[in-house]
Amino acid sequence: MISPYWVAIGLLMLGLYAMIAHRNFLKKFVGMTIFQTAIILFFLLLSVKRDATLPILVPGVADPRAYMNPLPHALMLTAIVVMVATAGVALAILIRLHAVAGSLEEDRVDGPEADGPPGR
Repeated sequence: MISPYWVAIGLLMLGLYAMIAHRNFLKKFVGMTIFQTAIILFFLLLSVKRDATLPILVPGVADPRAYMNPLPHALMLTAIVVMVATAGVALAILIRLHAVAGSLEEDRVDGPEADGPPGR
C-alpha cells in the first residue's frame, strides 16, 4: 500500500512542475492550487496521532499522549480560507488580463503588443 506521505509529495511535485513548466497563466494557477492543497494535506498527515481521542478531558486520563492536538487542524482551516481568497483574487486578475491582453500565454502578455486591447 502506498503511503499517504508519498501522495502528498507527489502532489507537491506535480503542482511545482505545473507552475514552472507551463507558459499559460491559468495552468500556473491550477498548479498553485494543487501545490497549496498538497501542503495542507502534508501538514494534516503530520498531525495524525494513531489511537488518540478528542481533546476533551476525561476524569482519570491525564496522559497528553492520549489526546489529539487540535492546533494543526485549526491552522490548516485558516490556510484553506487563505487559499480560497488567493484563488478568487488570482481568477479575477486572470479574467482582467485576458480582457486586456487577449491571451493568458506569457509570451503574448509580456510582449510589446500587451499595451492595450487587441486591434488597437
